[in-house]
Amino acid sequence: MSLQAQKSEVTRSILKEPVMVTPGKKNRPPSDAIVLYNGKQDLVNWVHREAGKSSERGEPVKWKAGKILTIVPKTGGIGTVRSFGDVQLHIEWRTPEKITGNGQARGNSGIFFMGEYELQVLDSWKNETYFNGQAGAIYKQYAPLVNASLPPGKWQMYDAFFIAPRFNEDKTLKSPAYITVIHNGILIQNHVEIKGSTYTKTTEYKFQAGKLPLELQDHWFPVSYRNIWIREL
Repeated sequence: MSLQAQKSEVTRSILKEPVMVTPGKKNRPPSDAIVLYNGKQDLVNWVHREAGKSSERGEPVKWKAGKILTIVPKTGGIGTVRSFGDVQLHIEWRTPEKITGNGQARGNSGIFFMGEYELQVLDSWKNETYFNGQAGAIYKQYAPLVNASLPPGKWQMYDAFFIAPRFNEDKTLKSPAYITVIHNGILIQNHVEIKGSTYTKTTEYKFQAGKLPLELQDHWFPVSYRNIWIREL
């Protein structure tokens, strides 16, 4: 065997052969995705779960469900039955076409990774608010690089790549969470280091399991969602 062939064999023995995945067409999920909501199935993937309050879980979803999933204001949030760690998430959302209120009181919702780390959903089209609270922000930590928002009533897309935090055996933090977000095809968060929970007054990490549910927040506005799928990384 030639030296080049030997090197090739060593390389093959070290590297893992990539699994074949069929890309989705026309914004459909790839073949290895877990479909969380597509308008053709019931809500078996979701339960009532108030964002940031892990004890409130297990009741049926109280939102309006059909081809799209729409928040019924003040009924509480929802969370996935299944738990996740490192993921690629695709989710489409729409704020109400009729503008009411301003700032945070306008088309507000949120996507919580592991119930702790919020990617903000907000009507940020010609709507002033604090920069790290607008659409695409990692809430109260990072403003988006740009405002890629569409007008209210238009469907918008997030593609997010989330790396979960790791903890040592003594429950101290080993490595923080990271997230990259694409909003309507535009990079708005570039592998930023999440500083801890976005849902508490003090930014810090608390020990948690390696996988936890994904949550969608009811912030009292009839925001709609559709075409939600996730890939475990």
